[in-house]
Amino acid sequence: MTTVEITVATAADRERVLGSLVAAFPTDPVLRYLFPDEETYPAYAAAFFGDLFDRRVHSQTIWTVAGGASVAMWEPPSTGTVPAGSVDAPGGGLAAQVPADAHARVRAYDEAVHAALPTAPFWYLGVLGTRPDSAGRGFGRAVMNAGLRRAAADGLPAVLETSSPANVEMYRRAGWEVSRTVDEPLPIWVMTQLPR
Repeated sequence: MTTVEITVATAADRERVLGSLVAAFPTDPVLRYLFPDEETYPAYAAAFFGDLFDRRVHSQTIWTVAGGASVAMWEPPSTGTVPAGSVDAPGGGLAAQVPADAHARVRAYDEAVHAALPTAPFWYLGVLGTRPDSAGRGFGRAVMNAGLRRAAADGLPAVLETSSPANVEMYRRAGWEVSRTVDEPLPIWVMTQLPR
């Protein structure tokens, strides 16, 4: 793989990042569970990713490459709390942007994931996505590794979750191991990578 420049996203990158993530996840099991309607998926997925972006951008833990072609949104560790979810933000957050039934699905998914996460501090890879026209170039691994380096520098494990069996295998090849599974509201694999 050619060396690529990894940048930390700023507020100015918001629309580019959201566009890439909406394009990256149209068939993802989680996003389709949350927003199953084909017609409203783009708007609701953009609201969902926008809420996550707004929560993390000031932590400087959103890494991008190639102008936002690939994005990794990481949540830094915080003592005694789980990573910020995508609901109940001050001012309404996602609840103000999606219908009540979609918000209820987001809450159910967040609660299931958070119940399966470790209680000790860790770095959390909340979103990793690559625009389809940029897939296969190693961009995803590059932005993922930026967060893994931060976790390793802190001496902490990294944690993610996925509901895609294909992603489980992809992450295993990148050094992640399944640490927990969840059955409801859909199959979820929680995966961990210890600091190297």
